[in-house]
Amino acid sequence: MAKRGGFPGGGAMPGNMANLMKQAQRMQRQMEEGQKELETKEFTATSGGGAVEAKVSGAGLLTSLTLKEEIVDPEDIETLQDSIIAAVNDALGQVEEAKAGLKGGMAGGLGGLPF
Repeated sequence: MAKRGGFPGGGAMPGNMANLMKQAQRMQRQMEEGQKELETKEFTATSGGGAVEAKVSGAGLLTSLTLKEEIVDPEDIETLQDSIIAAVNDALGQVEEAKAGLKGGMAGGLGGLPF
């Protein structure tokens, strides 16, 4: 009676598959380490000619917001609001770029995979 399924030779996993699994596990560990490192970083952006500065953690949390006196005009709250939004969004964009770079770097390690 012929064997069905499994791999030739009756082994649980051929050598190439075992190596691929090890590579995938190593890449997963590297990704986790990169994520932890990213979360400890801080990203800074300014707007309004430097009158508004926002700092965001790698986890995407606003950690600091600094306003220079000249940006605070009771007659023009809208400019202040727009400047704050612009600085925060820019800093958050930097976090997203860093995350994409981390993922892109890890994906580059998949070049040896057969799919």
